Amino acid sequence: MPGFERISKRALPVARLAAVSIALLGASVAATGISTTAAHAGEYHVYSCRTPSGESAPVDGWSGSDAIGGKSDDYAENTCAEGGALVAALGEQTVHIANTDHVSWSFETPAGDQLVGATLWRAGYLHGRSGESGTYLYWIAGPTNANNVETCAYASKPPCSGVGDLGEPLSTANRLVVPAANLGAHLELNVSCMTGGTTGECQNGFGDPNNYAAALYLYAADLTLEQTAGPTASNVGGELASASTVSGTSDVSFSASDPGSGVYEAVFSVDGQVVQSTVVNENGGRCRNVGETTDGLPAFLYVQPCPASVSGDVGFETTRVSDGAHHLVVSVIDAAGNAATVLDRTITVDNQASPVPLSPPAPNGTHASAQATLTAGWKGAKGRRLSSGYGSQQTVVGRLTAPGGVAIEGARISVVATPAYAGAKAAAMASPLTGAGGRFSVRLPAGASSRKLRVAYSPEVGAAAVATQTLTLSVRAGVSLRIVPRTASVGHSIYFSGRLRGGPIPHGGKLLVLEARSPGGRWLEFDVVHSNGAGGYRARYTFKFPGPAEYQFRVLCEAEADYPFATGSSKVLGVFEH
Repeated sequence: MPGFERISKRALPVARLAAVSIALLGASVAATGISTTAAHAGEYHVYSCRTPSGESAPVDGWSGSDAIGGKSDDYAENTCAEGGALVAALGEQTVHIANTDHVSWSFETPAGDQLVGATLWRAGYLHGRSGESGTYLYWIAGPTNANNVETCAYASKPPCSGVGDLGEPLSTANRLVVPAANLGAHLELNVSCMTGGTTGECQNGFGDPNNYAAALYLYAADLTLEQTAGPTASNVGGELASASTVSGTSDVSFSASDPGSGVYEAVFSVDGQVVQSTVVNENGGRCRNVGETTDGLPAFLYVQPCPASVSGDVGFETTRVSDGAHHLVVSVIDAAGNAATVLDRTITVDNQASPVPLSPPAPNGTHASAQATLTAGWKGAKGRRLSSGYGSQQTVVGRLTAPGGVAIEGARISVVATPAYAGAKAAAMASPLTGAGGRFSVRLPAGASSRKLRVAYSPEVGAAAVATQTLTLSVRAGVSLRIVPRTASVGHSIYFSGRLRGGPIPHGGKLLVLEARSPGGRWLEFDVVHSNGAGGYRARYTFKFPGPAEYQFRVLCEAEADYPFATGSSKVLGVFEH
């Protein structure tokens, strides 16, 4: 690196930073053992009140309240089982007190989860009269009431008397997509009598056929939950785990637990291709993918659909693969698609020594064909290579056809990911089914690292792939930065802290470059620090020269062979020295 004495006058204030080195604050690395938890978040859908096809669904995660007013004329009703809705309403039989009578329905995610998508089918209406000292209103809000998604007030200008179509629950007029900025761990629907002052009343006696003066109906909700923590597996046993040669039906036993959506499937991958997926415990029917999604994610009717812990013993039919040596990976995934490795070893299959009856191979999809054509690419982009910033969610889209362009529908597509770091092993992702027109999609988690994806199709279940595509994703590293205080003076210190936002973190931590500049100048490297084993870092700088001067800082995370991200940097923060 050039000496600071050769820096231009424009950069001289930054050169003063080189007078004192950065002192690390507790960046020691603790050996914590091997974790089998997934390094990034997974996602899954939950349907409430109705499925997209119109069938009745539970309202798991929702709770109603009329505790503020508490009148018999305040309603938080659930009629979804009868084909109705979640209803928040104030009746027309009594006068309602402003800032007191309030009814709501609220949805809360499980601890550690977040809503990252929500589509609601809702309708509502309000009555009122001119000259009233209060006004009926309803609103839909995100994590705080100030974070409103939609508001309707009778006394607004112009007056709002309602939205949607009360006669057609799943009509286009009732569809409301909640913006990402309004999402979090909480979503609520409110109906109230309000006033700008401390007192006021909303009147009754409107003769409404539903006996409501103000009402908000939620007919259906399609909620997408993100789960960060993944499953863990232990106590692995069975023939697949220990025998050198296997035949017929061979098993693997294990214990698994998951802190969020629950343990869902055991996925068997042979030589990099998924050949079997088995639900470990259906949890009384709750742990069942009800489908109807358009993004390749699973959908359930409960926020925690699958068991939190299981003891599984899953059989694998070895006749699905040829005799000989094979690389076998068994993974357990939760309902959100986070994975943990149960078994990773080479096995030898020998079914000639002990012949077993072979079942006819099952065709993989309608119009299954050994001459199938598979296309796959990145949604919204051209080519098979894509570069993106950390946290940007990417989707693979594709189509499967037989000769003559005939769509192959209902076919299982194998998707295997290999993270871009030295020694990384391929791991199977959730396998999508082709839908109408032979089309399919797979949405990667928002925290996915750089990787190669092998997308493949086999005409028969368990057979070798006849059509493949390879896609490459390059993700710039994400790193947070916090500086306190943001103003300082000679002899005083500022403190740097932050964390790498993706993993796995290399053993011994990741090198991070601290850079500074005068506003508009070029970036100058003034120190290199190590993160700890969890990706966190801390540092300190004490000013030795008097100001006034303004500086900008960032942290640069450069590409390395043992970290699966391209070069990326933190946001830029400014510091003023008096």
